[in-house]
Amino acid sequence: MLFREMTSSDFQQFWPTFQTIIQEQETYAFEPQMNASQAYALWCEQPLRTFVCEQDGMLLGSYYLKANAMGPGDHVCNCGYMVTSEARGRGVAKAMCEHSQQIAVSLGFRAMQFNSVVSTNEAAVALWQKLGYQIVGTIPGAYRHRTLGYVDTFVMYKSL
Repeated sequence: MLFREMTSSDFQQFWPTFQTIIQEQETYAFEPQMNASQAYALWCEQPLRTFVCEQDGMLLGSYYLKANAMGPGDHVCNCGYMVTSEARGRGVAKAMCEHSQQIAVSLGFRAMQFNSVVSTNEAAVALWQKLGYQIVGTIPGAYRHRTLGYVDTFVMYKSL
């Protein structure tokens, strides 16, 4: 798998995946009716860095990396990951997380925190735990799942 910084044309190709994921309302607390320009600003302009993961010219997923807080908390980063439906189950999320940790360390971050991992996203929770993240907090009913109603979210953390 190849990682490189996302371009605006990459985002145009990625937009259907992004749109589907937020409209499913199962994993991301993003406005489901967000348009492409709002999504681009959120995913590509606001973060510190945004990457694509591709193989043989096929876009498999993307992630962003940003400081989780400002000032005295800016040594902890936060990432978000999305994988295309065609690439799910092929180790893309694991590869993106490992790559993001390497980039985070190179940028001087000392830890990574996921602020809102939906508890019913069992595959992600299990993967993050396998990669060394711990659940350091549970926020009861913090996510309004499209089909399950209000479910908990986890704050997950890993020292880098």
